[in-house]
Amino acid sequence: MADQYAHPETLVDTEWLAAHLTDPKLRVAEVDYDPLANYEQGHVPGAVLFDWRRDINDPLRRDLLSGEQLTRLFRGAGVGPGDTLVLYGDFNNWFAAFAFWVFKYFRFADVRLLNGGRKKWIAEDRPLTKDRPTPVPSQYAAPPPDERLRVYYDELRAELEEVRAHRVGLVDVRGPKEFSGEITAPPEYPNEAAQRGGHIPGAVNIPWGLAVHEDGTFKSAGELAALYRAQGITADHPTVTYCRIGERSSHTWYVLTYLLGYPGVRNYDGSWTEWGNQIRSPIERPLPPPS
Repeated sequence: MADQYAHPETLVDTEWLAAHLTDPKLRVAEVDYDPLANYEQGHVPGAVLFDWRRDINDPLRRDLLSGEQLTRLFRGAGVGPGDTLVLYGDFNNWFAAFAFWVFKYFRFADVRLLNGGRKKWIAEDRPLTKDRPTPVPSQYAAPPPDERLRVYYDELRAELEEVRAHRVGLVDVRGPKEFSGEITAPPEYPNEAAQRGGHIPGAVNIPWGLAVHEDGTFKSAGELAALYRAQGITADHPTVTYCRIGERSSHTWYVLTYLLGYPGVRNYDGSWTEWGNQIRSPIERPLPPPS
């Protein structure tokens, strides 16, 4: 059917998760923007905490965690190569989707998102606990990453003519004021700004939050296809997503790749904090009105 997701197996609902919490091969992880305000106050029973700053990013370099760091993270969390890993979090799974992209970048086979995330789990009065689990260490070893899922500054800069010619789709998933250059970061994230505001030339603005309902669940495949098609983002050409630091764009990357089945979608995790600070990088933004 046209309104079915391309890969529905990557998305589980709250009822499914509640029924499978005791499965021996199931692992659950919460990924929040603010763990202290969420995980510590109550989380899905058995869920470990992945801190997106400390655990998913390298603590020193501006980069994702390495394969060695992921190996340590998964071993300590008891995540083995044959396990099913369900991710959920706050902000409508914003940071859970970032972790999903990172784990797929490292080729983890069975990782899924909880549709609606933490918000829907709590709204349905599902069980919560403050107890931290004590996982049995696994024997996981991270394979080399899949670079087809990621694009770097020099690569994207070299593709700008393809973007302008609409042979490569470029989706800026930030808010309209960030896209226009009126602001360089939302007020609640002033530490993640750039020297200049605007957007990458040729990009279209489709904010990531338009892909979900008020309860945090994803819109239907038909609604999603119409949303992106209206801006010229279709499955017949490669697509790049970006935001400010690569997390919101992971959410859109997931939608395009797994819910709509677009091939060749890449996430530019350097995003605007790299592009907007890079010497001589081209930007677009509306001209100010004449005085």
